[in-house]
Amino acid sequence: MVDLDLSPPEGLTVSLWRSLLLNFIDRVVPERLPPLELTSKPVDVGLLAGDLLELPWYRTIFSNLADVITPETLPPLQLESRPVNVGELLGDDLAHGWWYSLLGSIRDRLAPEKLPPLELTSRPVAAFGADASLQILDWSTLITTPKVFLPDAPKASAQPTSFEQTAPQAPVAVPFHPELLATRLRLTRDLGRTCFRRRIWIGLAAAEAVFLLVALFKFQ
Repeated sequence: MVDLDLSPPEGLTVSLWRSLLLNFIDRVVPERLPPLELTSKPVDVGLLAGDLLELPWYRTIFSNLADVITPETLPPLQLESRPVNVGELLGDDLAHGWWYSLLGSIRDRLAPEKLPPLELTSRPVAAFGADASLQILDWSTLITTPKVFLPDAPKASAQPTSFEQTAPQAPVAVPFHPELLATRLRLTRDLGRTCFRRRIWIGLAAAEAVFLLVALFKFQ
């Protein structure tokens, strides 16, 4: 494997004036490099895709007929690498019947495959409530300060009440605001319209579902 260098190029750290000067020098006095020497043998790839698209239609017809009548005989494929057993492919697994999946699930439930113990090379991260359905952050694992327990608020002691204290008091008049009343009326009206529109949409969806079921069973 080749080590990838994802660091920014050195040209980003060059100042503007130095970059202009280097570009001017390369333009006026370019560097003379030795001729390129190819150490590999070129491979004949045949006709390129761009050239093939530019051919007229009659040439492609004759070439297709020639490929059908006398196809090119290729040498047998020689595998130089050792094949790896990847198990059953996903497409073959999906092609099985439902009973095959049911039997496999029962087999895995009764006699599960024994796997070797997992070797962790990194420090495990606290699973924030992963054992429950509700994912809540466990703040006790995030905060490293010591826990401080505050005392409970003192409860008011029960004192004997007299007749004057237990007597009902006159209700206090709530100030009337016309703006609040108008806002409440508008909110009530909008909620009523929303419920009405929801009932209409639900009715239309139910009618469409019934129509599709009737058409399915009638024209089948």
